[in-house]
Amino acid sequence: MPPMLDVVDVENRKVGEVNLDDAVFGAPVKPHLVHEVVVMQLTNCRQGTASTKGRSEVSGGGRKPWRQKGTGRARQGSIRAPQWRHGGIVFGPKPRDYSSLVPKQVRRAALCSALSAKVQEGNVIVLDRLTLEQASTKVFKRILGALGADGRKTLVVIPGKEEVVFLSARNLSNVKVLPAKGLNVYDVLLHEKLIVAREALPLIQEALAL
Repeated sequence: MPPMLDVVDVENRKVGEVNLDDAVFGAPVKPHLVHEVVVMQLTNCRQGTASTKGRSEVSGGGRKPWRQKGTGRARQGSIRAPQWRHGGIVFGPKPRDYSSLVPKQVRRAALCSALSAKVQEGNVIVLDRLTLEQASTKVFKRILGALGADGRKTLVVIPGKEEVVFLSARNLSNVKVLPAKGLNVYDVLLHEKLIVAREALPLIQEALAL
């Protein structure tokens, strides 16, 4: 049986019910796929710009600092060697590409798993309509309070890029607003509460449909 959730308004009053797609919100939870996709997302965020200089790249060291024998000191070939101050770095990082990719079906299954887990935990709220006349953090925070999400890490999913909603939420450090097409596994897991605008549900289910 497909999962069913109440639809509430901004005052947390029930205004209806909605049947969720069982393939998206009632799928088996597969932690290994979720882990694989989260690792992919995090590695793709790495810039890979860390760089150090080896002994062939640092300045100086054109000759031996002293002769090989007879000084009583250890033999040295160059002041660019790693044991010298300002010498080269051994096996230091070099610019590289950390990006990775997993198959589309794995990404889809992982997101369905994450969404299904949120439904099982009772942490998904379907909001009938999220419309604000003007950008207001105070009003947005009041809505979160009515929905029982104030003070919790909350992910708000809306149909598209609604500037007023983004501006209202940007000063709340524990709240993130995403358009439906930007929904991803990492953000679903990172936030405790998932608030989904009713109009965004068909877009999510269509994107994740088999």
